[in-house]
Amino acid sequence: MEIQLLKLVYFSPTGTTKRVVHGIAAGIRPCTIEEVDITTPRAREMPLLSSGEELLIVAVPVYMGRVPGLLSEWLNSIQAHDTPTVCVVVYGNRVYDNALLELKDIVTRRGCVPIAGAAYVGEHSFSNSETPSKGRPDKEDLGHAERFGRKIREKLQSISSLSQVSDVVVPGTRPYGGITKLWDVDFIAVSDLCVRCGVCAEVCPVGAVDAHESARIDHEKCITCCACIKKCPQGARTMKPGLVMEARRRVNTLFVERKAPEYFLD
Repeated sequence: MEIQLLKLVYFSPTGTTKRVVHGIAAGIRPCTIEEVDITTPRAREMPLLSSGEELLIVAVPVYMGRVPGLLSEWLNSIQAHDTPTVCVVVYGNRVYDNALLELKDIVTRRGCVPIAGAAYVGEHSFSNSETPSKGRPDKEDLGHAERFGRKIREKLQSISSLSQVSDVVVPGTRPYGGITKLWDVDFIAVSDLCVRCGVCAEVCPVGAVDAHESARIDHEKCITCCACIKKCPQGARTMKPGLVMEARRRVNTLFVERKAPEYFLD
């Protein structure tokens, strides 16, 4: 089966999901790649249109064991027509629960045909130097992603049409359970190091940071992705003591064993 175009679709506030997707694409080695980065609010204003001549990789981070609720409307607006699709979730070395199954179900309803699924580990949003997931996806993870990409290419080359593809079984149970609504919490401290460069506002995936006054944050919009903390060039943004810092402590102490990436092809 020949694929004319590979579309990389991802939500990646801190860049980890994007790196995983690029690793998979390196293994597929298509002639043409189109990136659909839905991280910014403006990017999510346009629906995704796709056809059977394309291969989609749809990748999202795991939030509390689920597909992020803020992506629900956009994902459910996808207009696909028997489009072969790879579903990918990226989690912070804790668990991915039912997120991969949920993503598969969503894209299937929108006209996609899942041919593979995968779960990778990325640096946790709440990470610091002590967090077990720090620096992931690392070289080993990206090597795994590239091998997965090669397996996808081999699978497509072995068939003449999608009718030969059996349903891909991925872990998870229905109903999905968990919580899709995120915390409404004031957890970011801004120090005198802030020079009001505006980077924090630019990288915020939900427009929660005021572009003119960076210490002003809309806590109802904030999804605790910590992109503004991680990408501040002055190191002026840190966590305040409270719920998020306590969650980071739990991640650092309860989930220390290195989780390995997984993929599902049959």
